[in-house]
Amino acid sequence: MSRADILNKSEEEFRRYTGIPEWQFWEMTAVLVRARGEKLSKGGRKPSLLCWEVMLMTLEYWREYRTFFHISVNYGISESNCWKIIVWVEDLLIKSGKYNLPGKKVLLERAEDYEVVQTDATESPIERPKKTGFAVRRQSKTAKTNRNGGTQGRKSATR
Repeated sequence: MSRADILNKSEEEFRRYTGIPEWQFWEMTAVLVRARGEKLSKGGRKPSLLCWEVMLMTLEYWREYRTFFHISVNYGISESNCWKIIVWVEDLLIKSGKYNLPGKKVLLERAEDYEVVQTDATESPIERPKKTGFAVRRQSKTAKTNRNGGTQGRKSATR
């Protein structure tokens, strides 16, 4: 399946593949287009990947958590370039202010009560039957016992 085929999928399939709805994908891509336009206005080489391909590559990394090597092979770029692009996209989306997580203060201000359950998973000794006591109980009345209380084995006549 090519990258362009992913854009032609239904809304549900697109969301299953990327983890976000298609409208949000294009909203995030618009942030990249603006940033790339500013970057290219200062000069430089034309990038090999389009903005929507860069966004799709980043979403694949977030969704599947594949290695940069595997993603770079799919997009025809080097592994280090793949890493640089994904870090660039992450920084841009955070700087935009639309896609960052709430801070610690916001989480602490919530008036929800949390129930905490602790489980003690420390090791504890297991009571096991003693080997000598177990062997003594299993002996028949006619079996010979050795000094340790266990049953004596039969010796073979052939050597």
